[in-house]
Amino acid sequence: MYVYDDFDRAFIAERNRQFRDQVARRIDGSLTEDEFKPLRLMNGLYLQLHAYMLRVAVPYGTLNPGQLRALASIADRWDKGYGHVTTRQNMQFNWPRLTDVPDMLDALAEVGLHAIQTSGNTIRNVTSDPFAGAAADEIADPRPYAELIRQWSTDHPEFQFLPRKFKVAVTGSPVDRVVTRAHDIGLRMIAPDLFEVIVGGGLGRTPMIGKVLHPGLPAVDLLPYLEAVVGTYNLLGRRDNKYKARIKITVHENGLETIRDLVEARFAEIAPQFDGAATLAQLARLKRMFADPALDSVPDLPWQAARHADPVFRSWADTNLHPHRDAGHAIVTISLKAHGATPGDVTSDQMRLIADLAERFGHGDIRFTHEQNIVLPHVARGDLPALHRALKAQGLATANVGLASDIIACPGMDYCALATARSIPVAQEIAERVEALKIEHDIGPLKIKISGCINACGHHHVGHIGILGLDRAGVESYQITLGGDGSEDAALGERTGPGFAADQIVPAVERILSAYLALRQGRDETFLQAYRRLGLAPFKEVLYAA
Repeated sequence: MYVYDDFDRAFIAERNRQFRDQVARRIDGSLTEDEFKPLRLMNGLYLQLHAYMLRVAVPYGTLNPGQLRALASIADRWDKGYGHVTTRQNMQFNWPRLTDVPDMLDALAEVGLHAIQTSGNTIRNVTSDPFAGAAADEIADPRPYAELIRQWSTDHPEFQFLPRKFKVAVTGSPVDRVVTRAHDIGLRMIAPDLFEVIVGGGLGRTPMIGKVLHPGLPAVDLLPYLEAVVGTYNLLGRRDNKYKARIKITVHENGLETIRDLVEARFAEIAPQFDGAATLAQLARLKRMFADPALDSVPDLPWQAARHADPVFRSWADTNLHPHRDAGHAIVTISLKAHGATPGDVTSDQMRLIADLAERFGHGDIRFTHEQNIVLPHVARGDLPALHRALKAQGLATANVGLASDIIACPGMDYCALATARSIPVAQEIAERVEALKIEHDIGPLKIKISGCINACGHHHVGHIGILGLDRAGVESYQITLGGDGSEDAALGERTGPGFAADQIVPAVERILSAYLALRQGRDETFLQAYRRLGLAPFKEVLYAA
């Protein structure tokens, strides 16, 4: 993984020193809240419904055991003993005191972490495939390219005050695990050092699927081309209406061909200013930093024996493991979605356990996922039974990854000042219901996503079942969309009709699931496949028949 050098350490130390002074001036009244707001947002500090919230950047979701232990210590010392994994592969602390935030930032800096550009109208944390460098279907590890983009975008002098926030995702696999088509810029590797560039995706109040801007961009041109895209957006993007300020609206209003012409013209102008040889040299350096671990040869017998003898282990292995490029290893997803738990929350004790297990079994490699889980990407199959036992002891062995209770949910009105409805209780109740009915393994792959307002932080538009919470005359109402998809075949869900009251939404989801089980053509037809075959009508009928 990437390791800070002297420049990085000095840069972060100076930023933290500046922010410590800004906090002191806010506390003594030298800065008003209006003056302080843009300063705190540049350092990842929000003012939520009940308290401040600090959002820590975890670049492309990759961190090491020491960093996870530091997050655990921060949770214990300055928060309430837990952190929250977000859909940008970050970690949020929901209860810090303003006076403690400078110390929290210094503690992060000691282990090579920070909170810069996790908020504000800047280029946010670059996300990537949590299986990067391990997946059997991967063309190449995308993280060196994500790190290159992170270095370019951090404190970029031209892009600190964009019309709106700007999100970039990079994947190195034809199987899209980072929802590239719902990003401002999505980069999909189509061959080594060659990327399809997608622009203008995004969710929120005007959801759009991104369009292909460049069919095959060489990696040597990544930075000037991205600079041309973001620079074009910075000039054209609307600043008169924040709801129409994202690049998706810029592309929609001007047309893809016009944007392409402007970007190509800008690229031709600035590309000679970029040293291609230096870019390739930096990429080569970064690729060495992300070198493959020396995988152990571990006897396979414990894995085979446990699968045969222990149905609980076998169920977990069937859902929470993904094929590794090495047949003797597996990619392990640790579910942070125990039935009835808050999706994405992880306690400090659980963080420390995962850090220990990563060192013992996983070559010290840990990933946060945009689906609010944690991944150990390099675990020998023979070590899986011991890993499972350790996870089970801390409530981390829920066998539900990719199933109905593995729900993405934003913090909603329990935390967020922008939310218009609760998300967390709905997710908890759905998970508890499918567990009580014992149907989620029968249902199979299903992605339920819940947002507590139109900003769509829960990605509900691309959920197989999407739920949007709204305020209707002071009463929470939940709209349902069906058929969304965040994969390489990305699609926006279709709204079913009128919303449901808070006490009706879980029964409504249950009716959808029952209809699917009755209508599917054999156990192998997934919910999404059945929906695409049948369309909205039969599901709408069962939803509203009563």
